[in-house]
Amino acid sequence: MTTDMKIEGSYAAHGGTQHIVQHASHSTGTPMRLSIYLPPQAASAPCPAVIYLSGLTCSPMNVTEKGEFRRAAAERGLIVVCPDTSPRGEDVADAPRYDLGQGAGFYLDATAEPWSRHFRMESYVAQELPALLQNGFPIRPGGFGIMGHSMGGHGALTLALKHPQLFRSCSAFSPIVAPTQVPWGQNAFAAYLGGDAEASRRCDAVALIGDGARVPELLVDQGTADEFLSEQLRPDLLQEACRTAGIPLTLRMQDGYDHSYYFISTFMADHVAWHAERLGRGRA
Repeated sequence: MTTDMKIEGSYAAHGGTQHIVQHASHSTGTPMRLSIYLPPQAASAPCPAVIYLSGLTCSPMNVTEKGEFRRAAAERGLIVVCPDTSPRGEDVADAPRYDLGQGAGFYLDATAEPWSRHFRMESYVAQELPALLQNGFPIRPGGFGIMGHSMGGHGALTLALKHPQLFRSCSAFSPIVAPTQVPWGQNAFAAYLGGDAEASRRCDAVALIGDGARVPELLVDQGTADEFLSEQLRPDLLQEACRTAGIPLTLRMQDGYDHSYYFISTFMADHVAWHAERLGRGRA
């Protein structure tokens, strides 16, 4: 492991190792915490890796403790990396609401004060973190997979569309697909991007597809009992954008499932398999 990372804990799991680490980020100017699961195959050869982006209010520990990805990752020989949702600390700007500030970085590079000093999550996830991981862990060259939930699903979609050479596979659970058209995104973009319409459009998956961005294919799971489905998530907009652009989209509407980790953990193994197959490694 790279000396740039401080190990907070390491735990045996399904023949591999679950690491909890911290490092000093030059993108955010803060310490950043993340979890990294190394499957047993990583002890003898480089493995493909997928980055999981969490949703509003979450830390890396939500999916690490509730996501139930390790058994499937161990079977498939897939490294799973779970970064934080934002910079954190006493000197980091915050807001008295759950959908803005610490815990709600929206995976973009903020341009407006007071957010621009630390909230540089696109640079962190798409530049700094991959370089750090490739330098310190047995990751197979050639790119990463990316997936996420809710705000993290928004991040996975937009970063895959903007960095297709880096992120070679993409999936999402209950993503915010068109943030410029829903309250969560409108509020966040007004703050982080100062209401810049063009900058906001470049952080919106449906708009990016409309403007010509492409990925080979997408997998999205969405619960029909999700309380945010009609107002905040709008998978119908992604479905129409992909249909118009000719992007193969597997949109699975899961009957009776909500927005929680009970939903995510139920279908996590499917997403692990999706990424493992597209990153070039089948069942061990």
